[in-house]
This record gives sequence, structure tokens and C-alpha cells, in this order.
Amino acid sequence: MIDLKDIEDAGKRIRNHILATPLTLSSSLSNICAVPVHLKLEHHQTTGSFKLRGAFNAILQLSQEERDRGVVTASTGNHGRALSFAANTCGVTATICMSNLVPENKVSEIRRLGAEVRIVGRSQDDAQEEAERLASGEGLCLVPPFDHPAIIAGQGTLGLEIIKSLPDVATVLIQLSGGGLASGVAAAVKSLRPDARVIGLTMDRGAAMKASLDAGRPVEVEEFESLADSLGGGIGLANKWTFAMCWDLLDDVILLSETEIAAGIQHAYAQEREVVEGAGAIGIAALLANKVGDLQGPVVTVLSGRNIDMDLHRRVVSG
Repeated sequence: MIDLKDIEDAGKRIRNHILATPLTLSSSLSNICAVPVHLKLEHHQTTGSFKLRGAFNAILQLSQEERDRGVVTASTGNHGRALSFAANTCGVTATICMSNLVPENKVSEIRRLGAEVRIVGRSQDDAQEEAERLASGEGLCLVPPFDHPAIIAGQGTLGLEIIKSLPDVATVLIQLSGGGLASGVAAAVKSLRPDARVIGLTMDRGAAMKASLDAGRPVEVEEFESLADSLGGGIGLANKWTFAMCWDLLDDVILLSETEIAAGIQHAYAQEREVVEGAGAIGIAALLANKVGDLQGPVVTVLSGRNIDMDLHRRVVSG
């Protein structure tokens, strides 16, 4: 399991390459929930999501021989964008494999950052198979989107920032997809504040980690289109890290409907003046829907990303 030292080392490694994002009090959500609610504005990160933390932590630990080979990954969009940026910064070529479900705005931004793009199949699992084929067949260095120690430790640095800014935090609401963010943040928070609750949030369609936790082992699920597109995809039947960490560290997992996620996007824009994608709004959605049982404050909910197609955003906020 990734521990506090791994995360602290990652923080030192990447601190000159990422932003320490703000933590702000939401008066509107605090009034609604009757406890202090703080927003971790991670969507202000350089590439528009938390993924840059793990991407830089992985790239910066590669040997020169690995850098010379170039990197490859599978992505639902944000990891690919972050890895492309980090690789370009470090002079490394990148190939990003994605499925047809990834929104075009995310694909085009990855191309703009100079990465080679491969569109394969209709699921994250299809994209992962292509990334693994390129790694084994063409010698590219595989940098997974979540199930990797460097990725988990990098994402965990967000948890360090939460505790530094709000040492008495009682509840952390965190996005749950493949588990890199959730497991890293939970490891950091629980190490420094063991009594804090860390609750994973995901959509109610194709929630692979939730289905796997319910089954007691990694399982495959069908992937669906969602406003929270970056939470889609499987966790891998051969999952080595994130399943066990989420099993041990998460206090609960909450599912949100598309209607609830849309309400979160609307609230973020109308009340917080923030543009966030569906996954980024899912903590707000859970609070608005009163789905967090026995809510104890102070609460931190992470706004994890802003990379939403703006035409889609306009339609959502217009109702």
C-alpha cells in the first residue's frame, strides 16, 4: 500500500510543476448543509484537472532509457491531457489511447499538446488493451491512468494540501473511478487525520469500483455515456493497487444519477461561479441531494476537473 512517505516524497518531487490549488468556503453549500463546506478548487490545476499530479510524479521518476522510448497510456481524457503536458514539458513523446466515448474537446486538446492519439473501441478497457499492445509490441513505457504507485502517490498530494489548509476536516468527498485519486487522497488524509471520513462518489451507471467493492473483487462492468465521463471505465481484473486501498480506506461509496450530477454543475456555475465538468461537480451533487448520511463538518469536496465541452455546459446550466 502507498503510505504517507510515498505521498510526501511525491509532493517534493512535483511541487515545481503543479499548482497548490485553493481551498475556499462555500457559503451557499454551508447554509444548505448546516455545516462548513469547503471547495478544493483542483479544476484550477494547469491542465484543468487533478491528473497532472500523478502524471508528473510518474514522468519524473522514469529513467533516461524509459524517457527515450516514449510513454503510452489509456485515458478517458484528463489523464491523457495531463500525461501529454508532463511528457511535453520533459521532452518525452506520448501516445494516448482512448475509446470513442471520450468527448471530442478532450481528444482535440491532447492532440494540441503534441501527443499521438489512438481511438480504439467503445470502452476504457479497449483503450487499455491497445496501450498494453503498444507497450509490449513497440517498447513504449506504459504509464497507467490509476493503478500505479507513482500515480496514486501523486494524486495523494491533493490530500496533503487539504489537511494543511483545514487540519480539522471531518469529511472528504472524493471522486471514485479507477481509484487512483480516491486511494491516494484517502491514504494521505487517514494518515494525518485518522478520524476523518473519506467518501467515494461516482455515477450510478457503469460504476466499476463500486461494483467491484460490492463483489469483493475486481469485476467488469458495461461502460455508458455520462455527464461524469471521466469517471467511466473499468478498474482492471488484474488490479494491483487501487482496489485493495479503496477497500481498506474508503468509509462509503455514494452513487449519483445524471439528473443529480447536472444539478451539481448548475449549482457550481450559478452559486460558486465555477465551470466544472460532471465528475468535478459530483461532490456538490451529493450534498444537494442529501445523500451523505450523518454529515459531519468541516466538509471538503473536491472540484476535480473543468474540461467539459462548453456547448454541453451551456445546455446543462440552461436546464
